[in-house]
Amino acid sequence: MTAVQETAGVGHARYTFRLRVSSTATGALEAEWARCRWLWNECCARSKRAHAENEKCGPARLDKMLTEARTCMGWLREGSSVPQQQVIRDFAKSRAKALKDIKAALPMRRRAGMPKYKRKHQDDLSLNYTQRGFRLKDGRLHLAGGIAVTVVWSRALSKPPSSVRVYRDGTGVWYASFVVASVTETLPGTGRVIGIDWGVKETATTTSDDHDLAHPQHGKNAAQRLAHYQRMMSRRKPKRGHAGSKGYREAKRQTAKLHKKVARQRQDTARKWAKMVVRDHDALAVEDFRPKFLAKSTMAKKAADAAIGATKTALVEMGRKHGRSVHLVHPAHTTMDCADCGARTKHALPLSERTYTCTACGVSRPRDKNSARVMLVRAGLCPG
Repeated sequence: MTAVQETAGVGHARYTFRLRVSSTATGALEAEWARCRWLWNECCARSKRAHAENEKCGPARLDKMLTEARTCMGWLREGSSVPQQQVIRDFAKSRAKALKDIKAALPMRRRAGMPKYKRKHQDDLSLNYTQRGFRLKDGRLHLAGGIAVTVVWSRALSKPPSSVRVYRDGTGVWYASFVVASVTETLPGTGRVIGIDWGVKETATTTSDDHDLAHPQHGKNAAQRLAHYQRMMSRRKPKRGHAGSKGYREAKRQTAKLHKKVARQRQDTARKWAKMVVRDHDALAVEDFRPKFLAKSTMAKKAADAAIGATKTALVEMGRKHGRSVHLVHPAHTTMDCADCGARTKHALPLSERTYTCTACGVSRPRDKNSARVMLVRAGLCPG
């Protein structure tokens, strides 16, 4: 494994907009989702049967199954074939990934599980349409099957979209997520570089004091209200096999709404900070930190609230969007190396020790600041 990985390449970007959906369109979309959900569950059953009989169950066989089903079922023919074909593609891709992980003998915790059945009242509605299954006209989104919805345009699309996903979240709000080819918007050069180290006390510590990201604590600030709604759900929880009461459904909706608000606050904080960092620096040396192990530590709750993974993703995407050089640095021994002379301590520093002092050259600085400078050194950038 190389110590430094430079991200590059032009990919795709997603533009998500809120939708205004009439009662007629809602009924049509729900009917379309019922067909797609039935098709997905039928693919799951066919996959299990193929495994038991030692047969293949690739996209070609599933396509043939869809053709036969549409021939003999008028209810299925009433829906558009575009989202149904996308269900076949998505299922085949998910199943192929699971089989690949099994063949590679990956540990269970790292495997992508086999596709599971979708339940009517547990899985959110989601429909995928390729380019031939939708069009934009007069500010409205027209879907295959004669379904038209109004898009709340908050910004313009950079290019014509290649696909769209229409979905409804847990709070009952409709969205359309368009996929377009990403466009690089190059910013003027600054001649500056920055090293970034991830942490829990501070979400990001950098070589520039002006660009450190303090822990926003969005989840902690919402914890009291969240506990209130969760207690309401607990008191009104229905018995197994019984439908939830109106109060239970409202408490569940308020809980989902609060969770979404916190997620959006974290995303907004990450994007604004990432834009500031990318605007002020030509090259970024970012710790390729994977915070999954923190979920099993005593810092799990605070680490989850810091949203390190989401912040890192926002930073990398912002760097690519604006043509900046982003170097992902392997995190091994970054807290043990000296950024000035490169000497390594014999033992890992305990988390309670927040000052790094080099036994070779005698330099002393805050531990996270030293790690941020190590990122620059490993990325081959001159610490500024």
